[in-house]
Amino acid sequence: MATTTASRSKAKTSSRGSSKSKSSTTAAKKSSAAKKSGGLTSMVSNAADAVVSMFTPSSETNAIELLKADHDKVQEMFDKVKASPNRDHRELFKKIKLELDTHAHIEETIFYPHLLKKGDKELKKIVREGVQEHAQVKMFLYSLARMTNGKSENFKAKLQVLIEDVEHHVKEEENDMFPKVKDQIPNEKLESLGAMMEAEKATFKKRRMRARPRKSTAKTATA
Repeated sequence: MATTTASRSKAKTSSRGSSKSKSSTTAAKKSSAAKKSGGLTSMVSNAADAVVSMFTPSSETNAIELLKADHDKVQEMFDKVKASPNRDHRELFKKIKLELDTHAHIEETIFYPHLLKKGDKELKKIVREGVQEHAQVKMFLYSLARMTNGKSENFKAKLQVLIEDVEHHVKEEENDMFPKVKDQIPNEKLESLGAMMEAEKATFKKRRMRARPRKSTAKTATA
């Protein structure tokens, strides 16, 4: 009887140990799976955040700094034209045109209207002059875009005048307009305007890129 009881006790102990071992193994597997799942979820979440941040305008974007960055970008392209005046710059001109069209659009639809509403008499006068200068720049952009010979003297001459007009416009904005804007428009509002302009800039460029005719389509139409 004692032997039988002892055997039963050992069996129960062994069974409990086995059960605990299985339980521990199962828990370990669940923990490992949870960690893997959590790691994967974290990776996906981080990737999603990164993608969103690429297309989400920063709320701290200052309108003036945004416009100055545009000026610098276009000036770099102008410098390339100046460095090789005898080359065919039609492809580079396409990039210049896209940047200038976009820049003028965000100024005329967001930046300038606010200045005309909140600025003083002198600032409003500068803004109206800027609008007229935009009109002249657009005229040259339209004319150059219709030309097919990038090495012609006419193309080079008009491109040079465009560069001079834009550089003059930029100088007036940065030396005359922007200091007055800083004095009259609160920084918080400039950041708000900057975010709006940055978002509209991305939207405008996407529309322009989609509107560009494909080469294959153009060839088919020509044929």
